[in-house]
Amino acid sequence: MAKFDIIMPKLGESIIEATITRWIKNEGDTVSEDDAIVEIATDKVDSEIPSPVEGTLIKKFYNEGDVVAVGAIIAQIAIDGEDTGDSSAAEIASAP
Repeated sequence: MAKFDIIMPKLGESIIEATITRWIKNEGDTVSEDDAIVEIATDKVDSEIPSPVEGTLIKKFYNEGDVVAVGAIIAQIAIDGEDTGDSSAAEIASAP
């Protein structure tokens, strides 16, 4: 079973951190691609982070109210299928 890292996205040029306002999915929940996982807030915008993959949310690294730096791993999803190692949203986005 492969693990996929969910990364705190950069929501604007000057944004360096965001606050986790609400977890929509809990550890153990099944997520589909594009399901909202967590709500975040910055000084400029509130947003939901969708899952780029289908699987099971296995780990949340931060709690509601935590301020998290852009680029930090905030959660991990287990992906069914062949184990090819750990992946992240940044790796998938940069793939050809």
